[in-house]
Amino acid sequence: MRAGVILALLAVGADANVRGRNELWSDKQIREAGFAPKGNSTNSHDLLLAPEKYPDDFTWCDKDGVNYCTMSRNQHIPQYCGSCWAHGALSALADRVKIARGGKGIDINPSVQHILNCNAGGSCHGGDSGALYQWVHKNGGVSTETSQPYLACSSESKEGFCPHVDLTCSALNVARTCGSMHAEGGTCTGLDHYPNVTIAEYGHVTGDDAMQKEIFNRGPIACGIAAMPILNYNGGIATDMNADVDHEISVVGWGTDATVGKYWIIRNSWGEYWGEFGYIRVKFGALGVGDCDWATVADYTAPEKKNYFTCHEGGDNCKKGEKSVVV
Repeated sequence: MRAGVILALLAVGADANVRGRNELWSDKQIREAGFAPKGNSTNSHDLLLAPEKYPDDFTWCDKDGVNYCTMSRNQHIPQYCGSCWAHGALSALADRVKIARGGKGIDINPSVQHILNCNAGGSCHGGDSGALYQWVHKNGGVSTETSQPYLACSSESKEGFCPHVDLTCSALNVARTCGSMHAEGGTCTGLDHYPNVTIAEYGHVTGDDAMQKEIFNRGPIACGIAAMPILNYNGGIATDMNADVDHEISVVGWGTDATVGKYWIIRNSWGEYWGEFGYIRVKFGALGVGDCDWATVADYTAPEKKNYFTCHEGGDNCKKGEKSVVV
């Protein structure tokens, strides 16, 4: 992808963000960045089987007594960053890794900052979850949160300390460690071996039926939503029919209310102090929820798979070009 195109898109996204805080790319922006709007790498979703009748209540946060939902995130600290598209997509992907692991072990959370540093589908001023999945699929994976923590910055950000931070897509800004002990010298090292998650397939679904089928069979998905009506949401089922979609979330399941009917169970990325401990329930058809992206997990680094490298505290044995010991 050409650097000039990326910088132009970031500038356009920043201007749009100032005008209306729309954190999602248009189809034109997606194409100009080299991705396919509503792209599908496979027809595997179409081949999924749907039950004769879906259960009235279904959520991956409590499926057969097991919680497959990973952490709630906050995209707006330590400063504002319009990276909802990355949070929604990576939260859904993290859930699918947890599903693949049978709900066992410590959660494996992909790094949003790796995505932002490499302009992998957008920036702090807008992006696209489908473009993110396409980038991860093509570029061999995304690192985990512990090797590239969230800064809420991308290359064009002016907020807070962002202008003073190196945000280039380098080894140091994909996965790093900084030695603290005397022998390690305190320098920071970009790692060429690090825990990561890769994607096998990706695709786009539209409408309640397709959403239910994808969620029921394979796990949470990333979807657009109209954010303005829910800025001050503090509980209950949202029923506003505003369809001005400008925000991205992850849908983890659904439920049924005697009065409202069916509703989606949605994890947002505004922190656990917002809504229902970071979640919101939205009536089917409300708030424009219906355009969604999904991805299947190809592989992931985990202790039980014995597929990870042991790096020293300062990363000296994991520098680019050096071999690491496989555990």
